[in-house]
Amino acid sequence: MTKRAYALDALRGYAIITMVLSATVAWNSLPGWMYHAQTPPPDRAFDASLSGITWVDLVFPFFLFAMGAAFPFSIKKRFEKGDTKLRLVYEAIKRGVQLTFFAIFIQHFYPHVLSNPQDMRGWLLAILCFVILFPMFIRIPLKMPDWMRIAIKVVAYGIAIVLLQTTQYANGRVFDVSFSNIIILLLANMAVFGSVIYIFTMQSLRARVGVLLILMALLLSGQVENSWAQAIYNYTPLPWAFHFEYLQYLFIVIPGSIAGEYLMDWLKQHNDSFVESTNKWKAIVMILLTLAIIIVNLAGLYTHCTVLNLIINIPLLISGVFLLRKGTGFIKLWRELFTAGAFLVILGLCFEPFQGGIKKDPATFGYLFLTSGLAFMALLLLNVICDYFRCVKSTRFLVMPGQNPMMAYVVGDLLIMPLVNLLGIASLLVYFNENAWMGFLRGVVLTTLSVLITMFFTRIKCFWRT
Repeated sequence: MTKRAYALDALRGYAIITMVLSATVAWNSLPGWMYHAQTPPPDRAFDASLSGITWVDLVFPFFLFAMGAAFPFSIKKRFEKGDTKLRLVYEAIKRGVQLTFFAIFIQHFYPHVLSNPQDMRGWLLAILCFVILFPMFIRIPLKMPDWMRIAIKVVAYGIAIVLLQTTQYANGRVFDVSFSNIIILLLANMAVFGSVIYIFTMQSLRARVGVLLILMALLLSGQVENSWAQAIYNYTPLPWAFHFEYLQYLFIVIPGSIAGEYLMDWLKQHNDSFVESTNKWKAIVMILLTLAIIIVNLAGLYTHCTVLNLIINIPLLISGVFLLRKGTGFIKLWRELFTAGAFLVILGLCFEPFQGGIKKDPATFGYLFLTSGLAFMALLLLNVICDYFRCVKSTRFLVMPGQNPMMAYVVGDLLIMPLVNLLGIASLLVYFNENAWMGFLRGVVLTTLSVLITMFFTRIKCFWRT
């Protein structure tokens, strides 16, 4: 078994795949729980008064959690190999800048932004955008001097900037640096602030938790009129790139970093005897238990049965803690993940009445804590499947997109849909709007194509990296 936590790749892959799926299913003909809880069908208008979550509301938190869980593998390892903290901060800022550019570039080259109605010019430009992203973000496998690698990237960025400035957009739109993909922009902010916090607290969990407590105080005090905390909350040197409220997602990223440390410690000690000494019935029970906790919270909060949901959660969480109270190896890892997840789930449910119920937007503390807890459960679930039972082949469709998430995120909009339109078969998608089942099948088909293309590039070692 290689020294890699496949569960982490699978969690990231699950988040990306469901992100694509939720964006490609029929727009308004499916049940309400198939969309964000705050944008119900049939009109899909955003309603901030609606509380509760659906599986779609777990997609982004799970990806943020996976980002944080990768910090120990990308940051702590480099620090242990001799990189200075200053060097690591520089790399974090560079990554944030690259992701911000990525967010701006792709947003300007979605076909519906380029032309309305969409036409051949828009589809070809979208494909060109997809092609240019390769030299910008891949690590070229060919042997060449470092200066040549840098030159290729500089040229790619230069072409992208020229295209952004000279392209004619639909509806009189012009290039605007503030017009960006909000999902990627939030990830860029978390890549910078989450990494910097981890860099200076990687050797002290207490300090990391302390930073979150201070952040919570600022986020809450920032709502007080005419206070110094509100001045901090409202200040932004770059309104198109950063707002203080973005930092609320650190309550998902930082717990993710703790999960990553659990995984790293487990990998350092891992050997086959751990697998043999672990009772398989416990592994099966943990699959069922973690899955039950996730489903119960989704159903209970979506239907607003909050008291019943809490009552059901308590015995489920206690049984998991009791089941994993002793053991080493996998059991120790599962105990750490489950205990942290159980604490955050209960914390999130205790915050549920606060801020008008658990909501994704604006994100409430109940939402942030609960989704972090459910992410711990999902990581545990996937660790059992991917790393304990070693279901490598059957989970490859999750793991491989998880190793290439940037490509998986845009391949549908910048390659598949433009090609479908250029080939003249886009009109066939209309038939998927006949009923809810066909509407869901539409999303499955388009998501499957995105997964297959991403898997192909991953298999040939063509990764997009910042």
